[in-house]
Amino acid sequence: MPGRKLHPPERVADYTARGWWSRDTMDALLRAQVARQPDRLAVVDPANKAALVGSAPRRLTWAELDLETNRLAAVLLSQGAQEGDVLGVQLPNTVELVVAYLAAWRIGLIVTPFPVQFREHEIVPLSNLADVKYFLTTSRIGDRAHAEEFLGYGIAPVLAHGDDLPEGVLPLDELTAAADPSTVEPVDADPNDCVTICWTSGTESTPKGVPRSHYDWLAICWATVEAPRLTEDDVLLNPFPMVNMAGINGMFLPWLRVGCILVQHHPFDLPTFLQQITTERVTYTVAPPALLTLLLQRDELLAAADITSLRQIGSGSVPLQPPMVRGWQDRYGIGIINFFGSNEGISLLTDPHDVPDPEQRARFFPRYGVPGYTWSSRVTEWTSVRLVDPATGEEVTEPGVPGELRLKGPTVFAGYLHGERLASPFDEEGYLRTGDVFVIAGDHMQFLEYVDRAKDLVIRGGMNIAPAELEGLIAAHPAVADVAIVGYPDDVLGERVCAVVVPRDGAELDLPGLVEFLKEKRIASYKLPERLELRPALPRNPVGKVLKRSLREEIVA
Repeated sequence: MPGRKLHPPERVADYTARGWWSRDTMDALLRAQVARQPDRLAVVDPANKAALVGSAPRRLTWAELDLETNRLAAVLLSQGAQEGDVLGVQLPNTVELVVAYLAAWRIGLIVTPFPVQFREHEIVPLSNLADVKYFLTTSRIGDRAHAEEFLGYGIAPVLAHGDDLPEGVLPLDELTAAADPSTVEPVDADPNDCVTICWTSGTESTPKGVPRSHYDWLAICWATVEAPRLTEDDVLLNPFPMVNMAGINGMFLPWLRVGCILVQHHPFDLPTFLQQITTERVTYTVAPPALLTLLLQRDELLAAADITSLRQIGSGSVPLQPPMVRGWQDRYGIGIINFFGSNEGISLLTDPHDVPDPEQRARFFPRYGVPGYTWSSRVTEWTSVRLVDPATGEEVTEPGVPGELRLKGPTVFAGYLHGERLASPFDEEGYLRTGDVFVIAGDHMQFLEYVDRAKDLVIRGGMNIAPAELEGLIAAHPAVADVAIVGYPDDVLGERVCAVVVPRDGAELDLPGLVEFLKEKRIASYKLPERLELRPALPRNPVGKVLKRSLREEIVA
């Protein structure tokens, strides 16, 4: 990738002078926890790990985690890895994924994590964009032979955990067992060094790379430390894949900063999730709004679980329903934190301490910078927020007038990977154009209220799906004349994918046939349509744009 240092010197000087950025690095935080509490439990595997990847669940102390970090770092160095190289990682939420991040950062590598559902269609072009030098995965995840798949890509050497590895894949378990951890010397990292390249989907078909440094990751994680008031005594249960903002900033980095216990969960399974809350005495977790609503509606699901250890639950990605937020508070005494974030650096949150009223907490986010109002998280003081009329470019200052959210500050990323090939996400004043529409609300205009997604995404189980990508693939089907992808509500996943198709004259098409066609394209399974609607024509406006809101309303009805 062009340039390891991400932010310009003037920004670094400004933000460090203000105290927004520090000299902290990921590896420095780890070494501080190891020195402070070496024998204390640090990380716990998913309870169903054996079924997931074929190995027994493990529990590591901070000292044991540090040792495994050094062993993997030693293996990577022995294979020729150099500071600034990009390591592609595809692992579920296990101890091994935690170690992969920490080992890479110890020796100055950049991690680009891929969701476990990604296949050749996504991984090959994204790996080429990021210039991946090594792949790290496991023999299998569920029924898929991941190591064999990566070997077939022919892009970079493949290191994999597990047994029965194909010839040509480096046996990571054997190599780490034999590695000498004393040979590893932590790099003297610059906090402005890139440490991750995550992937985000917009309305275009190709995901964009989001590089992040120690500076902006460790600034934004203050929001997810301070909103739930995390301390070293907490136990975090992480059900979100550690591949983007929700998993990395929502759970992984707060754990690393405060030195509590991280309990991993993957794939999402409600009985296992509730069992882990009970047995591990979890104090804080995150969950999609639809699941929290479902649990309130069906008391029998919680009947066998003991959730008395839970203090708060984080949620978001779609608007929260006030009855759900109130129900958890009134029935169980558990406060719901309302988060609104993005890979690029949006960091809005409403917590029970700042906004005790559940209805307000469900609907509103703090409007940072309003005179007379202070909020708990330091991120609220660091972030400059404004609304802009997308048609006129004028700043919105009156309540009830929709405007695009724009923001800047130390949590915002520096720009997309190969950004010179893309339209800038920043406006002329350096604010990030989020593409999300809000209005000013509250009796003293102290809140922002979410209106709609300007970006045309379907969010299924916390994963962003770009409709344009699916539409392009489906349009190649010989029976398809026209197609639009929209999301429809789901009680557990939030949204599912519906393909609205205009068939060619005389052609027949059904959902199983369409899904089989897409599977041949080797796309991630979570992108596959789960509903097919056939139409004689798609509704369009006078300039030819598909009226997707009309389609959504029809499908919901």
